[in-house]
Amino acid sequence: MSAELAGWRHAYSGKVRDLYVEDTVANLESAERVLMVASDRVSAFDHVLEPGIPGKGELLTTLSLWWFDQLDGIPNHLIADHELRGDTVTDLIPDAVAGRAMLARTLDMFPVECVVRGYLVGSGWLEYQESQSVCGIALPAGLRNGDRLPEPIYTPAFKAPMGEHDENISFERTIELVGADIAETLRSLSLRIFSRASAIAEARGVILADTKFEFGANRDTGVITLADEVLTSDSSRYWDVELYRVGGTNRLDSFDKQIVRNWLSEHWDKSGTPPTLPPEIVEQTAARYRELIDRLTRA
Repeated sequence: MSAELAGWRHAYSGKVRDLYVEDTVANLESAERVLMVASDRVSAFDHVLEPGIPGKGELLTTLSLWWFDQLDGIPNHLIADHELRGDTVTDLIPDAVAGRAMLARTLDMFPVECVVRGYLVGSGWLEYQESQSVCGIALPAGLRNGDRLPEPIYTPAFKAPMGEHDENISFERTIELVGADIAETLRSLSLRIFSRASAIAEARGVILADTKFEFGANRDTGVITLADEVLTSDSSRYWDVELYRVGGTNRLDSFDKQIVRNWLSEHWDKSGTPPTLPPEIVEQTAARYRELIDRLTRA
């Protein structure tokens, strides 16, 4: 359920985020800026679950803003969330969503999720077992679940409508969707950001195993711009460096909603409505989100 915000009108809701436009503009297409509000909703296996994770929206926003600061030199969609009106500085983010909202430039978004994998895990591991490749990229024989790849690989996906599965696609299919020049820029930017973020995370004792980015074109300049959330617990898989070095199943414990996925896999056959999450799963998930922020952002 989206909130009522003075001066803003609800325009769209995704699985986790609600988008608002100023109430003086007609729609998202005509808006120059958008208020992105991260909710406490949690999704898994393309379903929004009940209940949400208390404080999750603020945690996601905090981590995104921190990462945008680390990625200086990479154009992003953030714009100033305050402005001078006469002699008064006015905060443009309503108090009701302070801490979990970002003010962003409206972009022409590309229909591609730019996934980068540094380790073999998740759907990549399942595909590798069948074909010794991931999204058409051949990999060496003998890799195990959780192994580090020889080098990060770019494995894009087509962004499906809400309620449908995103579809892994080849780089050639990306070219068909957005053109050769844009496809190459999306790939090179994604790999560059991943490399930079991986080094930052590892210096803080955290492995960035994989992540996904979203980009859009600046409507005025055409510049390809990093958008949406970035390198959060919802869009990325993080592991503890020391646990990974020890090996065993502990190395695959993620700082994200993997706890939720694991519980659902044990208690739901993925048909019909998902079961309600028990309180202990909700709290364990929130604790992992908080721990990741602490690990990454502490001096």
